[in-house]
Amino acid sequence: MKKIMNQAADFVQETLQGIVAAYPDKLRLSEKDGRVLLSNYPRKPGKVGIVTGGGSGHLPVFLGYVGDGMVDGCAVGNVFASPSYQTMAETIRACDDGAGVLCLYGNYGGDKMNFNQACEDVEFDDIPTRSVRGCDDVASAPKGEEEKRRGVAGIVYAYKTAGAAAKRGMDLDEVARVAQKTVENTRTMGVATSACIVPEVGKPTFSIADDEMEIGMGIHGEPGIEVRKMMSADETAQLVMDRILADMPLACGQKVSVMINGLGATPLEELFIVYRKVAGILDQQGVSIVMPHIGEFATSMEMAGFSVTVCLLDEELEELLREPAITPFYTNLNK
Repeated sequence: MKKIMNQAADFVQETLQGIVAAYPDKLRLSEKDGRVLLSNYPRKPGKVGIVTGGGSGHLPVFLGYVGDGMVDGCAVGNVFASPSYQTMAETIRACDDGAGVLCLYGNYGGDKMNFNQACEDVEFDDIPTRSVRGCDDVASAPKGEEEKRRGVAGIVYAYKTAGAAAKRGMDLDEVARVAQKTVENTRTMGVATSACIVPEVGKPTFSIADDEMEIGMGIHGEPGIEVRKMMSADETAQLVMDRILADMPLACGQKVSVMINGLGATPLEELFIVYRKVAGILDQQGVSIVMPHIGEFATSMEMAGFSVTVCLLDEELEELLREPAITPFYTNLNK
């Protein structure tokens, strides 16, 4: 294992300390829990709070979207491990401004269990909550069983639209509705060409031959749907889009936003080559792309590969997507 770090046990906390030191105007750590990252931007009284949480190792997800117009706080766990329910409860309390809190997070067992417990705990503080889980990974469960799917890069769109809805002053039920609609309109599929190494484990999470690629793997190294010999960028993009479009057919005249997400060790040049093909596929169908996202939005340490996310937009979601937002890892200043 070759990693630029000190002690493996300090990896997460030193990462958090570094981020807060770099962006003290935007972020701070809770004085009650050093694993709670909070926005430093002022919030209007009566605004719905939005919190998220999950394991480290996926920057910018999850904590990278804490800021203005997106998420107000994040509970941070160890690498690929859920935060404790106590940390989640403290995040909820810190982000409540009198209108309740939306818990928006990935569809993973530990996160579900701990957020459910945290929501029960804050009921004693008279804080109403709603929960919406990202479940956009089409490779992890068949159509019709969307509630079983993993939440991956597509949750960024839910952060953006729900964050804008909350900033507009929508109530808790409406913010949750926007988040849920975004989740239901979002599909993702990923491809890996190499594994990653968890610092405290010290060895790759899975093995794959130099001439192979894993189709549909999860962001923790969960197995995909098949292993194939390496394909060209166009062939790989076509395979991924075929699967996404079979699950969420699109019609001529519809609008989508597309995210080409690097998993941690894939050059931007390769991501733009993939986007070129994806854009061509959608153009042939008469589908317009709004605000494409190309870069690293949800990684898996140093895993090589990418994911494609397609978010189907209606007028409401497009407007919310275009609203301004500022976080250390995501900035949109143009409506």
